[in-house]
Amino acid sequence: MEDEAEIYDGVRAQFPLSFGKQSKPQTSLEAIHSTTRRSSTTPATATATTNKTDELPSLSSSSKDWLSSLRNPNSNSSTNEDEADLIGPPRPPPDDEDEDVGPIVGPPRPSAAQLESIDEGEEEEEMVGPPRPPPGMSFGDSEDEEEEIENQFRIPLSNEIVLKGHTKVVSALAVDPSGSRVLSGSYDYTVRMYDFQGMNSRLASFRQLEPSEGHQVRNLSWSPTADRFLCVTGSAQAKIYDRDGLTLGEFVKGDMYIRDLKNTKGHITGLTCGEWHPKAKETILTSSEDGSLRIWDVNDFKSQKQVIKPKLARPGRVPVTTCTWDCEGKCIAGGIGDGSIQIWNLKPGWGSRPDIHVEKSHSDDITGLKFSSDGRILLSRSFDGSLKVWDLRQIKQPLKVFEDLPNHYAQTNIAFSPDEQLFLTGTSVERESTTGGLLCFYDRARLELVSRVGISPTCSVVQCAWHPKLNQIFATAGDKSQGGTHLLYDPTISERGALVCVARAPRKKSIDDFEAKPMIHNPHALPLFRDQPSRKRQREKELKDPMKSHKPELPVTGPGFGGRVGTSAGSLLTQYLLKQGGMIKETWMDEDPREAILKYADAAAKDPKFIAPAYAQTQPEPVFAKSDSDDEEKEK
Repeated sequence: MEDEAEIYDGVRAQFPLSFGKQSKPQTSLEAIHSTTRRSSTTPATATATTNKTDELPSLSSSSKDWLSSLRNPNSNSSTNEDEADLIGPPRPPPDDEDEDVGPIVGPPRPSAAQLESIDEGEEEEEMVGPPRPPPGMSFGDSEDEEEEIENQFRIPLSNEIVLKGHTKVVSALAVDPSGSRVLSGSYDYTVRMYDFQGMNSRLASFRQLEPSEGHQVRNLSWSPTADRFLCVTGSAQAKIYDRDGLTLGEFVKGDMYIRDLKNTKGHITGLTCGEWHPKAKETILTSSEDGSLRIWDVNDFKSQKQVIKPKLARPGRVPVTTCTWDCEGKCIAGGIGDGSIQIWNLKPGWGSRPDIHVEKSHSDDITGLKFSSDGRILLSRSFDGSLKVWDLRQIKQPLKVFEDLPNHYAQTNIAFSPDEQLFLTGTSVERESTTGGLLCFYDRARLELVSRVGISPTCSVVQCAWHPKLNQIFATAGDKSQGGTHLLYDPTISERGALVCVARAPRKKSIDDFEAKPMIHNPHALPLFRDQPSRKRQREKELKDPMKSHKPELPVTGPGFGGRVGTSAGSLLTQYLLKQGGMIKETWMDEDPREAILKYADAAAKDPKFIAPAYAQTQPEPVFAKSDSDDEEKEK
């Protein structure tokens, strides 16, 4: 038996460690996406008697409830007739006794007499097909209408994942043009960077930044080439980072004691918003609480290119709450603290006077502005709980006002769908409301509500974006204790992004992985479990060892041989013999240093150099003390 075991060990050593192990079956993509699938809308029985606005889901339940309802369906619903949903009058009992009785759904079957009359064609007015439902009863018409709307606009809402990591509400969001990296900024003063290509199903960020200590992150914006991004915080200085999160520069802060803002080199109070130019990769725009908008050149961090002071009814400083470029970068819009919207066209010789000035557009601060790609429509979002649609050709009155959209965050924005048939915005959670944070979708052509999507039952939705290449919807949410970025997608119409990272399994541990075990000190343990002797005792033991405690020789710093300076290989033996024979005498060891110095006194007096001629007229004659040896001889 021992020989067979030795033979087996020898043969087994020739194969790798993984030989003979059965690999676990891989999970299919359908099963992976089913775990992230969102629940359907409310049942037809509940929506049969409601109007069209009530049919839209509020979805106040959490994502865990949605997933649990999917994973643990009611298994008795197909066999128990009492718990089955009965829609329509019951069917007659089947003629065949062996036929399985399933759940009774749908209208009754036609009788045999009806079938015979249909075949013979006796009466033309007799009912053909299933009977009509009784009046006042519907069979899921609201669900069909919602499905038609979703199919018409193809909103990716079937699945959802959450990018977590922040401890407070996520107030800033930026997705690069290629859709490979996502930035999220929060009120917890940090910015997290996510990379879909390097992220697995754990959905962890690969880098965390703190741009300005103690200041909230208010806006993030990628450059057109996605090689840099702009970070706007509550401080007066915006920062530029490269794609990997390394700091490239920080814009200068202005002098707060200068009253005229046009004479300052930068903002003097906290920033509110900032955005990169959509076409030029060297230009950015920022707005601040000091009441100005500034255009910067990324190559010069010490001064801005242009200062824009909005038009005010009264002189003073009114904060600029938000700003934005149009899609071509030829126009700037700013939301002013007095509730007005002001628009400037970039042209030769332009100044601070706005081309379009809409007074009292909102009754409270404006939190978001968005231009359409054709430059005709402007959307505005405000603290007053409204979203307004403006036609730039007739700006005096809004085209449409959408009310009942609570907003408690200064960074709540608006976004367009890739084809701009829809626009969407988020809502905040109110104290006494049963509705959670929602994403509201509106039709641009008909200017009406299309759909509402529940994101979180307890957290407010702040920022939103619909990426054109990924065809995925990003929505940031959170409250005072948590924050995350919700990503909505559909495996059938979305591309890359969430589909890549969800399907990628986390890395398996290798046999070569090493993890340092934590050191646990237990000084009062039994001798068998006692720790190794401490470093202090080990050092004391080494000091007693003559070999280990021997001081090494100092390094040679000059020309020499054999570790000695001032000697050479050829003269070493000769010098030694001459010194031993007495032919070379070193007299400086027997000389008195005082006498050695005084023997040069006469030569210095006859030929003075350097310092002596300068003090020749004022310097008294030196009187040297006599040597002690002469005094001792006289005493004797």
